[in-house]
Amino acid sequence: MSINVKLLKQICEIPGTSGFEQPIRELVMKEIKNLADDISIDNMGNVIAFRKGKQRKKIMIGAHMDEIGFIVNHIDDQGFLRFHTLGGFDPKTLTAQRVIVHGKKDLIGVMGSKPIHVMSPEERTKMPKTTDFFIDLGMPKKEVEKYVSVGDPVTRQRELIEMGNCVNCKSLDNRVSVFILIEVLRELKKETPPYDVYGVFTVQEEVGIRGAHVAALKIQPDFGFGLDTTIAYDVPGAKPEEKVTELGKGAAIKIMDSSTIADYRMVEYMKKTADKNKIKWQPEILPAGGTDTAGIQRMTPGGSISGAVSIPTRHIHQVIEMADKSDIRACISLLKECIKGIDRNNWKF
Repeated sequence: MSINVKLLKQICEIPGTSGFEQPIRELVMKEIKNLADDISIDNMGNVIAFRKGKQRKKIMIGAHMDEIGFIVNHIDDQGFLRFHTLGGFDPKTLTAQRVIVHGKKDLIGVMGSKPIHVMSPEERTKMPKTTDFFIDLGMPKKEVEKYVSVGDPVTRQRELIEMGNCVNCKSLDNRVSVFILIEVLRELKKETPPYDVYGVFTVQEEVGIRGAHVAALKIQPDFGFGLDTTIAYDVPGAKPEEKVTELGKGAAIKIMDSSTIADYRMVEYMKKTADKNKIKWQPEILPAGGTDTAGIQRMTPGGSISGAVSIPTRHIHQVIEMADKSDIRACISLLKECIKGIDRNNWKF
């Protein structure tokens, strides 16, 4: 089955960095308005889509809406912007990138730094720092200050394209999961799930899993699924044990990352569900990095039985993130089938 690339493109390209998710939240609300029994927004900005189930147990699914970005913290005398990061960046990926400054109106800027031509031999060999960069809007300070203030968010500018059987864009982390959760809600629209389902489009994951913590405290789920990208290091130079996942090998079933050890019962259930429904899958052990799974698993009394569907993605936290369309489709199918059959599994220790 194919995926709706047009919708995925919209979701990936719209801005919404941590704490400033308004644009992507509005798009999500528009897309899910007829896909849930109730839709609410909590005080932090999480969107909660509720589907009433046949029995009164609760499933929470978390897909974060925020993308990594920046916030303006200084405008210098020449009109150049300095910034603080929102989320984790490898500084070398900032070189020669376009950004969008979201002030009183959106302005295109470019990431600037010291030209290599005037660097000393020592400077040329040093790894760059985020503080080495500034944003150039091509305007003097007086003009910049008409539109830009300290505290304005900044996002990266890059459109989604198709490459072979892959999609390539900024912010597949984690907009591809927003897309997947919307599609799962769409495909379950005409079915009554066995348990109550809370599809949560969370905020501020990239700065500490903050939205998922709040949502899980409110929902108090019995079962949980995180939905996020994971490393596909299936590229030249990678050792087999470093790959984590590979593109085209199917949905990834999380075993652990640095913030979560998935419940072994959930891992086994997800594997059985994938095999039963002939869904291609691969295991995921991620040495570093965490997802909303941690918040869903822990932020309820006694914890919830939690795991995660992960989307193999190359070049994460760059503007050229890449995922295979067949893997995306497999993730939609796996999450949907896990929801449908969750009441038939033996969850005893």
